[in-house]
Amino acid sequence: MTAKPKKPTDWRKRFDKAKPPKTLVLHTDFAGIKMGTTMYIGSPGTIANYISAIPPGEVRSIERMRNELARKNAAQATCPVTTAIYLKVVAEVALAELSEGKATTEVVPFWRVIEPGSKIAKKLSCDSQVIEHYRLLERTDPA
Repeated sequence: MTAKPKKPTDWRKRFDKAKPPKTLVLHTDFAGIKMGTTMYIGSPGTIANYISAIPPGEVRSIERMRNELARKNAAQATCPVTTAIYLKVVAEVALAELSEGKATTEVVPFWRVIEPGSKIAKKLSCDSQVIEHYRLLERTDPA
């Protein structure tokens, strides 16, 4: 019996079909976050909005993004698992849009949060040099 070929992921569909954001209280320890903590679970849209608000040429760490999203949503923490998943979804949608000819100013600038060489960067469909390239472009763009 041969394995069925894996269908490519439709990142735009995953972006659009994600559950809405919510805040909950953890009833058990989860991903390094203690029981009793209020935890915000975002969406690809909340991640995209956060990244899009970062000024060109500036970067944020994923940890800072999670902390700021938690504060903005009256929570003590943001889920690290869904944040990583949704960050990948956002990046893959942007990469697809770039490959379709959209300008960097028309896509979510994921390179402002994803570090070249990071675990998430290694899971993307692009090379870490792509992230470095877009970061360099923003630092040197006179516009």
